Amino acid sequence: MILVYDKSFEGFLSLVYDVYYEKIKVNQILKEVQKTLLLEEVIEIKTDKEKASKVLKALKTNFPKDSFQMILNSFMCDSKEFEIDLLKFIILGFKNKNELFNINNQEVFYLQNLEKELFRHVHKMYGFVRFEELDDGTLYAKIDSKFNIIYFLGQHFLKRLNNQSFIIHDIKRSIAFIRNDEFSGIQTVSSFEEPNLSKDEEKFKKLWHTFFDSVAIKERTNLKCQQNFVPLIYRTYMNEFTKNS
Repeated sequence: MILVYDKSFEGFLSLVYDVYYEKIKVNQILKEVQKTLLLEEVIEIKTDKEKASKVLKALKTNFPKDSFQMILNSFMCDSKEFEIDLLKFIILGFKNKNELFNINNQEVFYLQNLEKELFRHVHKMYGFVRFEELDDGTLYAKIDSKFNIIYFLGQHFLKRLNNQSFIIHDIKRSIAFIRNDEFSGIQTVSSFEEPNLSKDEEKFKKLWHTFFDSVAIKERTNLKCQQNFVPLIYRTYMNEFTKNS
């Protein structure tokens, strides 16, 4: 049996509800219906807020805090195929919550390693995020990340930027963590226009490019070593690796 859901957390919880109570035997979980011919039966799960709410309440009530948090963190790894392991993990927890920490269970082992990969990525992005000052004084950063880490970055910089207004914009997922005098949290960005930078930002950006180029020793350039320290995936919006205008 192949199940298809709408990629949302509520949609996945609705799927958990149907599988658990309807005793559905699942072989694969997809985020969208495949165009290629599938030999197995395909069922499209409709998102049901009431079902999702019941499952969420049960998870909060019956699962240890760390295990519940791992469920949420797994869902942030949206570029990975985690759904079938996460479903098995949840069913395992409802049967015996003590088994949620037993790495001899394949799903526990997989999700624990996935969570470690998530936080390694988050830790690297703490250092690779580059803010630019907009003309209204707001600090603005664009990211293109393999995981949905906007919440973690937002919480990190909330503690470090004090009362400064800032925006961290995940271009690929069309979401942003926004902090200003009226709001602090994640919002969907339906459309995007390139913001105007402040005059000081334009000046310092050019100075930074000049410095970065001047300290480089062309004869000792080692692109492979450079990529080991700063992989290409992190460079998309780093000032050091963008062309100086």
